[in-house]
Amino acid sequence: MRALTWHGPRDVRVDTVPDPGIQDPTDAVIRVTSSGICGSDLHLYEVMGPFMNPGDILGHEPMGVVEAVGADVTNLSPGDRVVVPFQIACGHCFMCHEGLQTQCETTQVRDQGMGAQLYGYTSLYGAVPGGQAQYLRVRHADYNPIKLPDGPSDDRFVYLSDVLPTAWQAVRYASIPQGGSVAVLGLGPIGDMACRIARHLGAEQVFAVDLVPERLARARVFGAQAFDVNDDDLVDTIREHTGGRGPDAVIDAVGMEAHGSPVGSVAHKLAGALPRSVGVKLMGTVGVDRLSALYLAIDLVRRGGTISLSGVYGGMADPLPMLTLFDKQIQLRMGQANVKRWVGDIMPLLGDDDPLGVETFATHRLPLEDGPDAYAMFQKKRDGAVKVLLQP
Repeated sequence: MRALTWHGPRDVRVDTVPDPGIQDPTDAVIRVTSSGICGSDLHLYEVMGPFMNPGDILGHEPMGVVEAVGADVTNLSPGDRVVVPFQIACGHCFMCHEGLQTQCETTQVRDQGMGAQLYGYTSLYGAVPGGQAQYLRVRHADYNPIKLPDGPSDDRFVYLSDVLPTAWQAVRYASIPQGGSVAVLGLGPIGDMACRIARHLGAEQVFAVDLVPERLARARVFGAQAFDVNDDDLVDTIREHTGGRGPDAVIDAVGMEAHGSPVGSVAHKLAGALPRSVGVKLMGTVGVDRLSALYLAIDLVRRGGTISLSGVYGGMADPLPMLTLFDKQIQLRMGQANVKRWVGDIMPLLGDDDPLGVETFATHRLPLEDGPDAYAMFQKKRDGAVKVLLQP
């Protein structure tokens, strides 16, 4: 089959690789019909190289049609259409029963001290082949896949793999009071969708912050007030809209891709250029994140407010302003989205009325063979790229 594979920082290629097959009785194999490029894929593209191996298959936002199932998979049949959550969970351990599928005790990557395995996402999360490919072996298919109705387009459901539950969890973790206010930092796919969900769930004021004009314009369409992050008066301006206090919550949908610290930028490039063993140590023990978005969130949120982190951070020694966090009584919530926990809440919103605008959410749909160009376009924010779907 053809698959998008990692070969080095900013070097992804479409290669011919062996077709996947059934290996365990709880497996399924799907023919991929759509697979998104996620903002966190850009971490692999440039930053997380020390945890990648040449030939790793990328992608963790797939959907498709079931081709084959293992003997213990009784909930699916060939021909069924499914979305595959980005994390691999068993469905029967303590963590899964708690709705914390990203902490699944069956698939935790214990030798790395990490949570559940993820598709297409580094040795930290199991080095599991991803879904930017023609076919995908789906693990724990007796629980994980989300079975879909026939008929509606892929665009209606593909975001259940990651974008929708990640944005939904970010908003829920933000604990925005009904009629309250939230600032969303970063208007990539997650931040964009978080703005829409926050409005849908009753936030009166949504302040959308980014530096790309096209992304700010998209946020305005769904009722957000848009602000350029480069505005020197950004914090004061948003506070003026909230009685001088600041928003009730801030969602950081940027993470370590934040613009700002040149030291962090150099450290990212250095980690990717060093020999693997040295780069892994640097990423794992030295604070190399660009924390400008998190610092902005801490400054912006009102006293007693909540910061919800959905952007991925990778350093281990990042300096945090603990005095400010303590003094302002800021609540922090964070983590990978627990997809299956939120599907029941989200699925009713994917009908014909489409309140979250999923049908038109993608900015680009490209064949899998154009994957390398698609990564470069998304990384450089060219051509208004916010969400790219690859279609094998």
